[in-house]
Parts: sequence; structure tokens; C-alpha cells
Amino acid sequence: MTGRLPAKRLGDYEVVSWLATGGMAEVYLARRQGAYGFQKHVALKCILPQYAEDAEFVSMFVDEARVGAALSHPNLVEVFDFGEGDGELYIAMEYVEGTTAAKLVRAAAQRGEVVPFEDTLYLVLSVLRGLDFAHNATRDDGSALALVHRDVSPGNVLLSRTGSVKLADFGIARAADIDRRTEHGQMKGKLGYMSPEQVSGRELDARSDLFTLGIVFAELLVGRPMFAQGQEIDILVRIRDADTSVFSRHAGALPEDLAAIVYKALAREPADRFQSAAAFADALEEFARRRRLSLGPARLAAYLEHLGLIRPTSRSGEYRLGVPVTGAVRASRVPPPPAPTEGAPAVSYAVRLPSGDELGPLALGRLIELVVAGDVPHDAEVAKDGGAFTPARDHAELRRLTTSSAHRWDSEPDGEGERWAISRATLPARLYRLGAARVTGVLRAQSGGQRKKVYLVDGQVEYATSTEAGELLGALLLDEQLVLPVELDMALAMAPRFGGRVGDALVALGILRPIDVFRALYEQLRLRVSSLLVLGEGALAFRPGHRSHEESLPQPLPLLELVTRGVAQRYPDEEIAALLAPLMHEPVSPGPRTAPGTSSLGLSAERASVVAAFERPRTIAEVERELASAGVSEPADTRFAAFIALSSGLLVAHGSAISRVAAPGW
Repeated sequence: MTGRLPAKRLGDYEVVSWLATGGMAEVYLARRQGAYGFQKHVALKCILPQYAEDAEFVSMFVDEARVGAALSHPNLVEVFDFGEGDGELYIAMEYVEGTTAAKLVRAAAQRGEVVPFEDTLYLVLSVLRGLDFAHNATRDDGSALALVHRDVSPGNVLLSRTGSVKLADFGIARAADIDRRTEHGQMKGKLGYMSPEQVSGRELDARSDLFTLGIVFAELLVGRPMFAQGQEIDILVRIRDADTSVFSRHAGALPEDLAAIVYKALAREPADRFQSAAAFADALEEFARRRRLSLGPARLAAYLEHLGLIRPTSRSGEYRLGVPVTGAVRASRVPPPPAPTEGAPAVSYAVRLPSGDELGPLALGRLIELVVAGDVPHDAEVAKDGGAFTPARDHAELRRLTTSSAHRWDSEPDGEGERWAISRATLPARLYRLGAARVTGVLRAQSGGQRKKVYLVDGQVEYATSTEAGELLGALLLDEQLVLPVELDMALAMAPRFGGRVGDALVALGILRPIDVFRALYEQLRLRVSSLLVLGEGALAFRPGHRSHEESLPQPLPLLELVTRGVAQRYPDEEIAALLAPLMHEPVSPGPRTAPGTSSLGLSAERASVVAAFERPRTIAEVERELASAGVSEPADTRFAAFIALSSGLLVAHGSAISRVAAPGW
């Protein structure tokens, strides 16, 4: 589509070409020439002919120019000039050579891709910085302009060839001194990109813009329209109700804390949203900081070039998702770059133990397994490719494992603490007590050749280590078939560049998305805790106050739920039946009020109903028969729920070893 070309010149500007047509205006590329060959390209906005005589549209156009002139910020399209030529009003604005967020989403969808996390975060943060400036803008006398954009939509988010992001089009903006043309109840904005208060005709403030930017954010993350589908009335009703079901259906791969930010931005009531653009930006910046994401324009520009939305620059060639540390979070159809070691012989390691014995040659993966298992101690020496032996800590790929106290097994933490012999009957109760008491410290477990450390903060699992090779990240990724052995070898070869962190190397190579790595790291943490429940004879030791000092995942995991999960996975029905056999015909009573609730234990509604059946002293056998007869709970489920409730102190059985641990003093 092309528009009409106005007179060749409008004021001091020579019209070059048509750029776009909007609801009430057209935009042209124009240039202004000056002395000594000076020239500058601008975007020239003119009212469409059919609205040129409409007083309201003319007034809105003048307001847009006046508001724009008051705003000068890197993330807002700047207004340079306002004038009239040949009877036409025009606004001369900054010309942003590039594309729009609307075209970005469409182009990514056409390729079967979703815009990478980092590019999405950078884009939304840039718009938020512009909105923060606009929302807090003042007049010359210092009074608040009280500006609301009212049209934050993908088409008004401009993306330049260099990756800069600018919010455009204050054509229907509302400010304190132009309320006369935005009467209460008058609906303005693009269908599909309005706030609930806009479609309901309620009073607007800056939080309305944050909702509509939340729509843009959600669509970039999942690659689907939030509201802009179906009949107009259906769209308006979904917006009015802040129906986030589209996002919920497609956000399963997103980190929960990122999804929570989206839900907060899309809250129906303004009071439940972020209260300012700055607060919204702070939440995104904290998310990026926790995941060590590096945000900036160069990557966005490269992705736009990859999609064919901007012409290539001399800076960039092929767009690659595999860039160090901050690689794209989304998988792409673009193949990852070849590993630097491709075609080269594998690196070989030799180890000299403190005893003088030597091991090798070893591949890096096998060496890491031995270090993790404690078979290669921290003071061993390592030689690479036939070189000289040097302390293991001097090798970047081994430094973290050999210097961190969390990964060392040759020393006990100092300080007072408790020790217990491991008993299958009381092990869950020991762990539940630590979670319920909201302790901070390190739990060490040893059984045969297995050793584990679980670091707790306020009863939540912050970090865990294990000597089991099968609990290494690489082993988990191979088991889940998320990577191939050759891909893991490539990542191990690159791991020294990332402080030995295989997950970062996999992201840098473009093999995995960061979200996949985070998911695997959380699963590794769950596995290392739940596998405590397979330990047989051995010992537990808890030392209060000790922290891992390792970089931990953004959200700790609740120990109480992990123990319940571990019992479900590691205690067969037959074992639970055997442990409860001495108690089946003994009275069981409700535990102390300080015991954790069924929800914090992660019990299902059905199993919680089993616990509720013990509202008075009753035997497990009696409750089992009653619930089975009523079709409420199978006997195995009843016994499982009773065992969990006894182990956590929700229920107590006088004289039982479990209750003596779970509810001491009963």
C-alpha cells in the first residue's frame, strides 16, 4: 500500500517518499537541507485530507505536536518541528530507519520462532524507560503534565537498524490540560491493545499504559495475540475481564517468576499492577540480573537482520543464537555455530593424587565425575595434553569444584550441630522438622559411598551437591535426551570459558535455551534432595548457619514439598505398609498446631482428606476401611497420606518412633 504524496515541499521540508498511513494521518520520509550541503532526514506526519477540516482531529494533531515537543528521551520519538505548508499541518519527527515490534512478532511467527528472551526484555525495558520519562514529564513551570499515552501497541514501538527502541505516536495521548478532548467514558486506542479501564470508560492514569505494554510483552514472549482475535465485542469483554487464558495456555515453558511479572502487569485492577513504569522495569531488571542476561541493542539488531526486517550492516553477518553467556533463550531454526574444537582431537587429562598415584588419560567429563565423587581431592595436581602437573584449582574448568567448600568432601564445617543415624522409618520426619523449623544451615548425609550436602535458607533448599555421577547436569540432560553426547562433549570443551559451567556453554553454543538449562538445574536440585530418601544405613549431620556461597537459582525450593515428593518416589507402597504395620490398630490423633499444613506439604486434595478424617483419635485401619468403602481413597493412598502426616507431625501416634522425631514431647 502507498499513500498520496503531498506537495513536493512542506515548509522547509522536501518530501521524498511515503512511509505509512495511520488512523488519522500519513507519514512521509522528508529531508531538510541547509547551508554547506547540510541535510537531515525526518519523518513528516500530515493529517489525512478527510480529517483536515475536522476541528477535533486538528486539535488532537496540535496536541500531539505540543506534547511531543515537551518530551526528549532516547526511547521516545523526538518531535523537531511543527508547521503548516500549502494549507497542510505537519509534524517533523525523528526518522527511525528500521521496523516495528508488530512486524517483529509476525516475522518471527512466520519462521516458527518466538522472539528471544533477551531481545524481548531489552525491548520492553526500553519502552518502560520512555514511559517512565513521559509519565513524569512536567511543564516549564514544574507542574506535572500527567501524560497517559493510551496507544502503547506493537505498531507504535519502533526498532532501528542499530537496535534502539523508541515509542512513537502520542496522537491520542491524554494530559492534564487536554482532558477536554478525552472525556470520561470516551474510548480511544487500538482494539486488542487497551486496558480494562479504557474499554469500560473509566478514569485513566499511567497504569493503563503499563497494562497495554503488558499485552505487548506477553505477545512477544509466546508469539500469540492476547486479545485481538474474534468479534469486537468478544475482544472488549476479554480485555474488560483481563482474561489471561491465552498467555496461561502458552506460557508453560517460561520461568514462573517471569510469568508472574506478566500476570502482575495484566492485572484487571490498576491497584494490583505495577504502580509505575520504573517499578515494572525494576522487576524485569532483577529477573535479568538473576539470570545473568546481558541486554543491549546489538543483539536485537542482529535478530532483526536475521529475520530480514532490516538490511545487513557492515557490523554483522549471519545471526547466531549461540553467543557467549547471553545466548538466546528460545531455540531457533538457525543452526548453532560450530564448536571451536570441532575437528580437533579431544583434550586429555592426567591426575597426580596426593599419594603419588597417577590416573589417566581422562576425558574432561570423566575427570569431573571423579572430582565430584571426591575420588580426586581438591589438592590433586592435573596435567592437560601432556603438559606439566599444576594444582587442580589452577585449571578454569575445575576451579569451582576444587575451591568451593560446597563441593569439597574432605572437611567438616565448624560449629555446633546435630547428628543422627539414618533410619528409613524416621528419615522423612528428620527432614520435615528442618523444613518446618525454617532453619538455615547445611545438612550433610553419608551412606556407604554416597555423600550429599543440602544447603537450607529459612527451611528452603538453596543449593545441593552430591557425589553421584548420575546427578550431574550433563547426565540429567542426556537422560532426558535434551542433548546428544557429542553436544555435551562440545560444551565440556568450552566450559573453561564459563568457569566450568556446562549449562552456560550449552547456551552459548545454541544447543539449549537458558530456560531449558534453568529447568534442568531445578530438576537436578529436586533429584539431589529427593534422593536423600534412598539412603540406607548411614549418618546425617546438620550444622546451622552455613551457606554454600555458590551462585544459586533465583527461587529456592521448599524442603517440605521435596520431602513429600521424595517419599512418593523412593518409598514403595510395600515399605510404607511395613513401617505402619505396628501402628495400624493404635489410636492416631491430630498433632500440635505448629505442624505444617497439608498444602505446604504438597499433598493432593484427596490425600488431604485422609488427614482430615483423623479429626479425633482413630486407627489407621479404621480410616482406611471407611475411605475405601466410600470410594474416597485407595488403601495405598491412605497409608501414604498417614505416613506423611505422622512424619510431619500433622498426626501423632503415642509411643511411635516416628512421632518422637516429628512431634517431640508428645
